[in-house]
Amino acid sequence: MTNAGKRLKKIYRLVGRAVSDYQMIEDGDKIMAAISGGKDSFLMLDALLHLQRVAKVKFEVVAVNMDQKQPGFPEDVLPRYLEENNIPYFILEKDTYSIVKAKVPEGKTTCALCSRLRRGSLYGFSEEIGATKIALGHHMDDIVETMFLNMFFQAKLSAMPPKLLSDDKRNIIIRPLAYCREKDIEKVARDRAYPIIPCNLCGSQEGLKRQAAKTMLEEWDAQDPDRVVNIFRSLQTVKPSQLADTSLFDFASLHIERPALIPVTNLADEVNTESLLKEA
Repeated sequence: MTNAGKRLKKIYRLVGRAVSDYQMIEDGDKIMAAISGGKDSFLMLDALLHLQRVAKVKFEVVAVNMDQKQPGFPEDVLPRYLEENNIPYFILEKDTYSIVKAKVPEGKTTCALCSRLRRGSLYGFSEEIGATKIALGHHMDDIVETMFLNMFFQAKLSAMPPKLLSDDKRNIIIRPLAYCREKDIEKVARDRAYPIIPCNLCGSQEGLKRQAAKTMLEEWDAQDPDRVVNIFRSLQTVKPSQLADTSLFDFASLHIERPALIPVTNLADEVNTESLLKEA
């Protein structure tokens, strides 16, 4: 097997493990794969289609791209790729670009509002087409970055779970790439020659907090390749009693449990000192 084949096989294996661990896909599911045109969503779609071919459970996969009406967006790229590969798809047209530009002052980051608008549109469209799960292309690095962003700027310990029920309980989000590192995804994306479409709305903005977190992880990765993986694994082995959230652990009810102590005056009666000395 070629190196490219080994890299792809590794991604497929990790996706299969994540899907199994979190029971992301069930028999009869219709998975709406949200495709942005970036490397992550292309590979996620690729892995879901592979899983559809080899898994015992039967499920549908439909690709959905949201055309946000960004100036210069190459509208023909994704439809051509999906049609050439016989992948069922929808193009959801929503002019969120104009809304974001009108609402966000020049020089401010657009990611938060853009993300909310995109998420709301995808949630609604998922119901329209009868999808039971929405698959997003977030990977392990995204999850760890989000944890640090929430710690640094929101003062809370949370991240992106591999599987999530939306607040209104009308949609389930899955992240099949949760066990995959971005550096591995980049290599496979080059191997597969996906027609990558860059994001001109937010991806090119400098000084983003997420970019700072990404740079921090890259520096850590250079020092210790296992560090990011270990941080992710810590999210899987949470011990509330070792943290400080009173809503998760009842610190107020902690009390000592000890056996009754033997009075000092009776120690000579309880212990055969001479026999202990002989054994020693």
